[in-house]
Amino acid sequence: MLAKRTYTTTHPWITFDLGSEKFSPQTWMLLGEATSKAKHIAGVPLAPAAAKTLYQVFLAKGARATTAIEGNTLTEEQVVAQVEGKLHLPPSQQYLQQEVQNIIDACNVLVNSLANGGPKKIDLEFCCSLNSMVLKNLELESGVNPGEIRHHSVVVGNVYRGAPPEDCAYLMEQMCAKIEEIDSVGEDRQHLAILTALFSHIYLALIHPFGDGNGRTARLLEYYILLRAGLPQPTGHLLSNHYNMTRSKYYSELDKISKSGGETRNFVSYALQGFVDGLKDQIKYIRNEQINVTWTNYVHGLFEGQKGVADLRRRALVLQLGLQKEPVKISELMDMNVRTAREYAGKTDKTMTRDINLLEDMQLIRRLPGRRVEACKDIIKAFLPWRAKHQDAA
Repeated sequence: MLAKRTYTTTHPWITFDLGSEKFSPQTWMLLGEATSKAKHIAGVPLAPAAAKTLYQVFLAKGARATTAIEGNTLTEEQVVAQVEGKLHLPPSQQYLQQEVQNIIDACNVLVNSLANGGPKKIDLEFCCSLNSMVLKNLELESGVNPGEIRHHSVVVGNVYRGAPPEDCAYLMEQMCAKIEEIDSVGEDRQHLAILTALFSHIYLALIHPFGDGNGRTARLLEYYILLRAGLPQPTGHLLSNHYNMTRSKYYSELDKISKSGGETRNFVSYALQGFVDGLKDQIKYIRNEQINVTWTNYVHGLFEGQKGVADLRRRALVLQLGLQKEPVKISELMDMNVRTAREYAGKTDKTMTRDINLLEDMQLIRRLPGRRVEACKDIIKAFLPWRAKHQDAA
């Protein structure tokens, strides 16, 4: 007869059961909405520059979020600079930079692996490799080795004790086997992948198998499972963003799982709501990029056949104005960017006034109080299908 494992007494809530049969109708609706919105994002082409920006912005947001949860203090602007290879910090802060760079590198490794070699089997070795990437080149406490299952007991936040060290490898193998079992079901892969990602996050956090970096490893595994199922790369970072923005509730919901004997419904509902909210924000970003492209094409269409120097100058002015988030004072128009400064160098105020009047006659810009102007980009909305104004725009 096999000896009873220690965790069955100390951690009876580690059952590897997500309890989906107990989900509320609202939770299932959120799951369906998340799946649908992710598919919409995956099917929308973007201009190369916009696609690159979307990738970099959400990679930076994700890397910052998952490290900020653990106390990293770099700002989003600093992490964007790190993604671009432009961040320079003093020696005393370089460990913060290394923590973030590890996540950036890990995300890129996982994406490249999927793109070039296809999906990998999720097993204990794979999970250990994730932890190794998370902890690479960081100063760690004695007894903590990157990518190795711990051999000592750990307490998380002075509240939660991780699973017994002698059971960690076994529990991780059981978790991975369950993930692969769910993945083999021949149903909607993305629908299941979202639940599987949450499952992996919950149980890796409950087991806490590594000496350090368990939270970051759990969120990285969550990210990989989403991408492996075909969700678009930027959406993979949204759960980490949500957890970071609602950090106290994130820890509270995780804590409730063990205290309730393994009840996961609240965490799943909390995570799905944040995921859907993040998807809505991404859709708004993409919709805005599509409006920008349509606006640019519309302006070029109105100037078609007009090749004069003044025509090109006015077209450049209105296109640049369309990129501004706020109305611009007329006195500041020529300073919007290098091109407008060059186009109006040596020109008098009368030239600017004449150009504004002509663009206003073309219904491309409008004057506002305070001697300000803005591009009439809202005209693009007239090209959208009609619907009653009170309907939800999401």
